[in-house]
Amino acid sequence: MTKEIKTEDDKAVSRRKFLKTGGVVAAAGAATVALAACGKEEKSSAPAAPAVVTKAADVLKVQAAWGGGIFLEFAQDYADRVNKMAGGSMKVELLGVDAVVKTGEMQTAVHKGVLDGAHMVTAYWYSKSPVASLFGTGPCFGWSANELMGWIQYGGGRDLYYELMHDMLKLDLVGFFTGPMPAQPLGWFKEQIKDSSQMQGLKYRTVGLAADVLQEMGMSVVQLPGGEIQPAMKSGLIDAAEFNNPTSDKDFGMQDVSKHYHLASFHQSQESFEIIFNKTRFDKLSSEQQAILEYASEAASSDMAWKAMERYSADLVTLKTEHGVNVYRTPDSVMAEQLKAWDIVVDRMSASDPFFAKVVASQKKWAQRYGAYQLQNSPNYRLAYEHYYGKL
Repeated sequence: MTKEIKTEDDKAVSRRKFLKTGGVVAAAGAATVALAACGKEEKSSAPAAPAVVTKAADVLKVQAAWGGGIFLEFAQDYADRVNKMAGGSMKVELLGVDAVVKTGEMQTAVHKGVLDGAHMVTAYWYSKSPVASLFGTGPCFGWSANELMGWIQYGGGRDLYYELMHDMLKLDLVGFFTGPMPAQPLGWFKEQIKDSSQMQGLKYRTVGLAADVLQEMGMSVVQLPGGEIQPAMKSGLIDAAEFNNPTSDKDFGMQDVSKHYHLASFHQSQESFEIIFNKTRFDKLSSEQQAILEYASEAASSDMAWKAMERYSADLVTLKTEHGVNVYRTPDSVMAEQLKAWDIVVDRMSASDPFFAKVVASQKKWAQRYGAYQLQNSPNYRLAYEHYYGKL
């Protein structure tokens, strides 16, 4: 059988035929529209366009542990990133502090499905297990919060986190860490602290394992939510306190109850936010939605670190210049006593809890390796700073 070969003239004819036929179809379509507009539409054999069904967005109700200030802003930044990335398929509805349950009940509420999620810190469920504090308010092994998150992401920390939550505490949760915090100041005192002996007997506010450490140093520790710190110090319920950073402290009005602010401390030198979701609810989301919840935490983490640089430093200047706050660096002698107290607390906890000891061993191994690189590689930034701006 001979195969037919089309010439260029044949192809041209075919194109003219297609264009002519297409024009007829287009004209027919236009005529149908015109007839419909006049109420004279004739029955057509052309299939109707399918109806577009819009799926309702998955709404996740997430309560924050923050009633206002920059921490609530950080939580909203995360929610905004999720909502923009999800393109309408999912929405995080952020609720403020105590909107559904008290802060201390948030983890249980997410576990039970009363809340879909929560934005907080692991120290807020320290009462369920002291190991929780190791994921945010633990001992300083020569690392910062950014290195702590490196251990969580790549050094085995994530597996230990889920071993604690799933295998030991039997919690129906999935969680992400976000926003490495700068080392928290020692805080606000009635006078300048020049020696650790001045801290003996002081009623002091902090949270997590830091409470155990400062008790070892002779302080009387009270664990209070952030919003109660300033009133407690004003009334004399506590003598000294810390919360987190110059911006939050200024927003709480700490400058109105004290003029002595001490930066640098080992009591909470590495911490980040924790975002948790009910695991059963999370598992029902699409893989794309799950990825958005996780990767939005990483995007928000970077933005928070940059925003903190701007806001914390600017607000520290405001505290000094507009509110007459005296800002000091905590003496190294005080921080050396903190490290000794940490050793006592860690040894005691490790002796009574093998899993606590397991997490500490993992952290120390990773921090030792990374710290050797970091400390040898980092130039002396103070030297450069003082070269340009003078002594601090």
